[in-house]
Amino acid sequence: MGMAENSLPSSVVSADWLLEHADAQNIVILDASWFMPGSGRDARTEWENERIPGAVFFDFDKEICDKDSSLPHMLPGAEQFASQVSGLGISNDDTIIVYDSHGLFSSPRAWWMFKVMGHDRVAVLDGGLPAWKAVGGSLESGSVTEVAEKGQFSARFRSKWVIDAPTLLDKLADPQVVVLDARPAARFYAQQPEPREGIRSGHMPHAKSLPFGQLVKDSKLVSQSILKQRFDAISEHDQQLIFSCGSGVTACILALAADVAGRENLTVYDGSWTEWGAGLKYPVVS
Repeated sequence: MGMAENSLPSSVVSADWLLEHADAQNIVILDASWFMPGSGRDARTEWENERIPGAVFFDFDKEICDKDSSLPHMLPGAEQFASQVSGLGISNDDTIIVYDSHGLFSSPRAWWMFKVMGHDRVAVLDGGLPAWKAVGGSLESGSVTEVAEKGQFSARFRSKWVIDAPTLLDKLADPQVVVLDARPAARFYAQQPEPREGIRSGHMPHAKSLPFGQLVKDSKLVSQSILKQRFDAISEHDQQLIFSCGSGVTACILALAADVAGRENLTVYDGSWTEWGAGLKYPVVS
């Protein structure tokens, strides 16, 4: 079953689509599940127990991350990323489908990482593992002993997809930029304390609240037309959208949703509130 190069319908694919294309030669399926610290759940163990057949575990929290950073799961450098995904058997000509066991939670983080690293043939499975089960997709379990044949992946780092705190600080008052915060509104408005110890409450000056839950229904993205309405209500079409959240995971849900809505100038603030809200270096409105 040959697939035309780059024939992904969009940055999200349905479980039905994956059922039809899962066996195509250049499709690589990644499980990018991640759970909040303290959940008592281990994503790798759950992947071993139950996964879409052939799915490779993509660990952006402990493995494919900047291990020298004090911040959680920060983006690794391009060389490290290329080496690690090659080790997972991924090459530049592969089409990558990412899912998570929640439905739609952490998988957009992996989608965004591939975008930063210059890979466009990547999409998120809308509805994740629950959607796959709902369409009768088969499952596989057991530990994986045979290592995938090493892939040939070279990264082309695209800086427009990611921003650091000092650069963001300079852009806060720029009328061409809109910062969208994916955290729950109660945290944005400092009505609820941050879950991480020692992090201030509130939001960045000029930021707007767009809780990721407003873009997701029944563990899938809401329709493209509703996504367009959501983004049109708070930003102009050509503005740069910069997404932030608690630690850089759910900001990527906003980035994915904006991409599906047809927006093109998209950037994720990787350090997110864990960096911004710590200490007194950066301005906070509470």
